[in-house]
Amino acid sequence: MPEPDLVSRLAAHRTLGAAPRHELEWMAAHGQLRHIPAGALVVKAGEPMDRLHVILSGGYWIRVNRGTGPRKVMEWHEGDVTGLLPYSRMTRAPGDVTADLPTEVVELNRDTFPALIRECHEVTAILVHAMLDRTRHFTSNELHAEKMASLGKLAAGLAHELNNPASAVVRSAKGLAECLVEAEKASLDLGAARLSAAQLAAVDELRHLCVGTIARAARPVLEQADREEAIAAWLDEHGVAIVAAQALADSAVTLVALDRAAALLDNSTLDLGLRWVAANCSAEMLVADIEVAATRIHGLVAAVKGFTHMDQANVPKVVDIRQGLADTVTVLRAKARSKGVNVNLAVEPDLPAVEGFGGELNQIWLNLIDNALDAVAERGQVEVAAGRVGRSLVVRVIDDGPGIPPEILDQIFDPFFTTKPVGQGTGLGLDIARRLVRRHEGEISVDSRPGRTEFRVTLPFGTAGAVERREPALESETLTIGRDTHAETGHPDR
Repeated sequence: MPEPDLVSRLAAHRTLGAAPRHELEWMAAHGQLRHIPAGALVVKAGEPMDRLHVILSGGYWIRVNRGTGPRKVMEWHEGDVTGLLPYSRMTRAPGDVTADLPTEVVELNRDTFPALIRECHEVTAILVHAMLDRTRHFTSNELHAEKMASLGKLAAGLAHELNNPASAVVRSAKGLAECLVEAEKASLDLGAARLSAAQLAAVDELRHLCVGTIARAARPVLEQADREEAIAAWLDEHGVAIVAAQALADSAVTLVALDRAAALLDNSTLDLGLRWVAANCSAEMLVADIEVAATRIHGLVAAVKGFTHMDQANVPKVVDIRQGLADTVTVLRAKARSKGVNVNLAVEPDLPAVEGFGGELNQIWLNLIDNALDAVAERGQVEVAAGRVGRSLVVRVIDDGPGIPPEILDQIFDPFFTTKPVGQGTGLGLDIARRLVRRHEGEISVDSRPGRTEFRVTLPFGTAGAVERREPALESETLTIGRDTHAETGHPDR
């Protein structure tokens, strides 16, 4: 027989108190009253969840460590139920559960659940509702945490990507200021020399070859070094300061053009003319460098803005999948480069848009591509493809990593399941991706074997996007980033 006092306490319980008394008596008879001191570890992260906990007094906290130390994600107090609940799919604790106060609980082992479900219909219904409420809370909390973690990784990658062009702008701007001073001085000296029309034409020919024809990046390194050495020797032979050699070598100026100018100018006027040409050439190159760097910064900012859809209301609208994939690949560029991974993006031309939430769709692409980058080895390959199949859009993320072991393939979408080391994965990336895909009335699937893992997302087109079935022609528009490239756009959590 159960203790009358324990039955009375269950009857006064905020969550279970509305259940019929005979069901509470059943719980008291089959449960175990347990007293837990403050600070005690109730369940350790990763341990099996095998008991229902009915909290009579005190309270539990659960803390999850995502690599930055334990963080409280949920708490339960007097009147709550927690632990393993009937019909719950949770098998292991996602974090450490501790009693932060002296706590009294009634525990029921999972072995009693079949009888509990059979004998206590009202209690079972109450516990199922509690499980749904807990799931909603965890989902909301962990989705926010996952987004914040993604934001942190993106911010670090973006800072790295922005640093190089920003530094180039600063460096080139300082050099440009010095060049403008030199160009002004050279202009005054050249004007004072009172050159003839023919001499000025020869100098101006060199300037035209220099300005607007910066060819440095197009030449192999060895060829550029040989060219600079040859021009320096020519300048030295004609008594001209060789400080202008690099600027002239970076341009399209040829030794033939220099010979034509030397035939019309003596050594002193040749030196003045070439100083002026070199100063203008250097200034032109620095302006070009600033333009390239500023364009790169603008492209990165535009990609991040497009990825987050931060200037748009959170309502369904027509979404350009191609742009979303390109923006996602761009914001992950730093991670791909750090591993020397080639990321190839192939999108069918004239791909119809889908209707949905752009930021959420980009979160799906981010999770899948980020996982693929984690899965591949150094200098691996990741392919992202999008095309039409019937009335649906299909996005595929393929990597050449080791694959997902068959024994865990059916667990990869479970919340908190991860094969990453502690602190490196939350086990929520694929769960969140699946939830967001379902929110858009789509499907997500995976096929994996050693050397090839493919995640496939299928989304319906809107009415306006319906097309006849045909196979995607992905080769017509391709974008590659990663090792040995300079393109401007761009599993273990499974």
